[in-house]
Amino acid sequence: AERFAREAVGLAGVTAPPAESFRVALEDWSISSTAPSASVFAPLRLRARDDAFAVDLELEAAKPPVLQGERGLSQKGPEPGNASYYYSMTRLPTRGTVTVAGEKIAVTGEAWLDREWSTSALGPDLAGWDWFALQLDDGRELMFYRLRRKDGAADPWSRGSLVAAGGSSRPLGAADVQLTPLSTWKSPNGASYPAKWRLTVPNEGLDLELTPRVANQELAVTVRYWEGAVQVKGTSSGKTIAGHGFVEMTGYAAPKKP
Repeated sequence: AERFAREAVGLAGVTAPPAESFRVALEDWSISSTAPSASVFAPLRLRARDDAFAVDLELEAAKPPVLQGERGLSQKGPEPGNASYYYSMTRLPTRGTVTVAGEKIAVTGEAWLDREWSTSALGPDLAGWDWFALQLDDGRELMFYRLRRKDGAADPWSRGSLVAAGGSSRPLGAADVQLTPLSTWKSPNGASYPAKWRLTVPNEGLDLELTPRVANQELAVTVRYWEGAVQVKGTSSGKTIAGHGFVEMTGYAAPKKP
């Protein structure tokens, strides 16, 4: 589902500390702080509803925020405007309910929150990106975005980070991560997406295979793209490792027609 609204007649709005508690709302969709400190990080409550589907989730923070890029400034090209401010909350213990067709289901899990904003991010030679957010069962997390040039090659400004179980992180450059699509999936709308990947970080001994939980996780919204859950299996320094994650791929499909 997708919505747009201006901050008028109570349709949408933002409040932020220290003046007020943190809250972002778009009609009856909202994310807000639930702690007296009014932190924008956690604990948070997320509520949204669309037709027969709804979520009501409470999120805690198991790790501190990760500032992506140079102290939170994520450069994505040689020009000053090819950048965004960007932080990640990579492991958020979560509980609440998911409602599907009138059935309310209690759920628990671990969420991931990315916050990124800018006026302009991508240069004219880029077609889109492949973004990976992975939670490994040894307590680590890996984020990597492969900026994809119009000729299909990976752009040298591709970046990421590896977060240790204790919360410390180290940056990953384009040369640190090797990403190989293993198969493709063709959308009913005609776009062809990578559908399985091998992702390796040789210096960390990581060799992972990522498989979509469901093949068709394409979002037919204003900008048509693929975004969905993946299963993670592989090895870390020769030992078996598993996990789960999320992948976002843009620039493979033409924009949705009005």
